[in-house]
Amino acid sequence: MTEPAKTPRLRYDEGCLAAHALNLIGDRWALLVVRELMFAPKRFQMIRAGMPGITASVLTGRLAQLEEVGVVSHDDRLGIYSLTEAGRGLLPVLESLCRWALTVPGHDPSRFISPSALMISMGVNLVPARANGLEALAGFDLGGEAFEMRLTAGQLTTSAVARAEAPFVLRGNGNTMARAVYGETALPDLLSAGVVGAEGDLASAEVFLSLFTLAPQV
Repeated sequence: MTEPAKTPRLRYDEGCLAAHALNLIGDRWALLVVRELMFAPKRFQMIRAGMPGITASVLTGRLAQLEEVGVVSHDDRLGIYSLTEAGRGLLPVLESLCRWALTVPGHDPSRFISPSALMISMGVNLVPARANGLEALAGFDLGGEAFEMRLTAGQLTTSAVARAEAPFVLRGNGNTMARAVYGETALPDLLSAGVVGAEGDLASAEVFLSLFTLAPQV
């Protein structure tokens, strides 16, 4: 027999839809847990690796809360957490927060950037005018996680993969790859300095990286 859904703890006793959403996902770290699961299911320690400031006990609590409200599901046998359809529906929320963050001061890109955070930001910071008419498949090997990013008809589609297989594959971590995507240093110089690694069609990689900017889209 299916147990009835639990009523979420009320943080805001209002009929406002935004308040209702915050009652479900408004706790500290909750949306960042969603961020870490956006592209692939993960085990507890892998989620935590993408959120180095969170303690094990707090992460346990957030996962339980998100499971309770139907945002996260947990496979007890395999120990894997994944997003439900409702959880995946929060991607536009994360993207909107990224866009808003570009308009206010204080962002420090030298602080930790998880692979999932970088992938979401790239979806936000693609410059449509630069991408117009281009098609590309890019691979990213970011240590414990790998992704393929496909550009078609001006739209990016990002998928987590076991191994990136694309005309070019860029290697690094979230922060070094952010320097390659958004920084002013050319890819060949970053490669020479050992900041990032790459293989395959490096000319196409340079073109692809030129499609992004860390600035509000006009």
